[in-house]
Amino acid sequence: MPDESTAPTSPTTSAAETDTPGLDLSLAPTPPMGWNNWNTTQDRPEFNEELVLATADFFISSGLAEAGYRYVNLDDCWAAPERDTDGNLQPNRERFPNGIKAVADYVHDKGLKFGIYTSAGTHTCSPIGFPGTLDHEEQDAALFASYGVDYLKYDNCHNQGRDAVQRYTAMRDALLRTGRPIVYSICEWGQNKPWTWAKGVGHLWRTTGDISDSWESMLEIAKRNMALADYAGPGHWNDPDMLEVGNGGMTDVEYRSHFSLWAIMAAPLLIGTDLRRVTSATMQILLNREVIAINQDPLGEQARVVRSYAGLHALVKRLADGGRAVALFNETEAEEDMSVTFLGLGLEPSGRYAVRDVWSHTETERSKEISARVPPHGTVMYRISAA
Repeated sequence: MPDESTAPTSPTTSAAETDTPGLDLSLAPTPPMGWNNWNTTQDRPEFNEELVLATADFFISSGLAEAGYRYVNLDDCWAAPERDTDGNLQPNRERFPNGIKAVADYVHDKGLKFGIYTSAGTHTCSPIGFPGTLDHEEQDAALFASYGVDYLKYDNCHNQGRDAVQRYTAMRDALLRTGRPIVYSICEWGQNKPWTWAKGVGHLWRTTGDISDSWESMLEIAKRNMALADYAGPGHWNDPDMLEVGNGGMTDVEYRSHFSLWAIMAAPLLIGTDLRRVTSATMQILLNREVIAINQDPLGEQARVVRSYAGLHALVKRLADGGRAVALFNETEAEEDMSVTFLGLGLEPSGRYAVRDVWSHTETERSKEISARVPPHGTVMYRISAA
């Protein structure tokens, strides 16, 4: 593949003259898992090559890779403020002195996958000002393929009011024509209801605006995404934005709710904290294999809300083994008794079931219903199977 100094320019063949294969949904059979720098660094100087390489190292040493986290993704501000003389995006050499392909190669050498960012507009979202990809789709897709990119987050800033479906489809087609398998993340913020048109355009699509590291933001986004279960499935996922777990703005109880809800809603699990400074409490959340298994269940269903009243929510997700995952989520300020019947979960009400608490890692046998006393802002999560 060419290095960055000889990166390909835009092909002379137009989209109309070239047959474009369909999107390969098998690239994301379960929700993508990995890391993205934005929630912890935004556009500050600490977003740099050293951070990204250290994150890849930590994926291996900490067990995150073994638990299923694969993607090490760059967000906004990796590029220089201007394209090069050939019109290609180029890296910010202060942040990435060895270039982007060297970083991608390092990540790949760890057995991981590498992601990058740009916007479906004339500029990216950072107020610093970086070139976007609108009307440069072919050239930038070819560049990303030459870097070895495995995942593209495609934002929505400075879109000039142009049709969203056309803009995002143009980039899909450009990515496909590179011949490189690239998971395509549509970051359109839910403005044009992408869940109604983006299956087959991208592998995942944002359903909301940006998350922030607060209980109020997480709660609002979770509740909006809860209503969209009909639109998710293998290779096409609702994306309520990246995880804030570990960034300090919520309690550990709230972060467990955050992680539980994203897991049961079959949302992508993209860590958004600086793993060089992570606490053991955060790692216990991020490495909970039983919760991850619910998120990564191959049936690929997003949980549905079966009860919701006065800030108390019961969500159920069918699993490939015929069982159920259940989250009892209490958004209120008081401890609450919560329950749901097996009939309400779509299970035979006269049966006996093994009920596994995936946070306490304990198991009981129950009939008729499950119930729990749930702390304020807390979530109790179970995996249910025939006893």
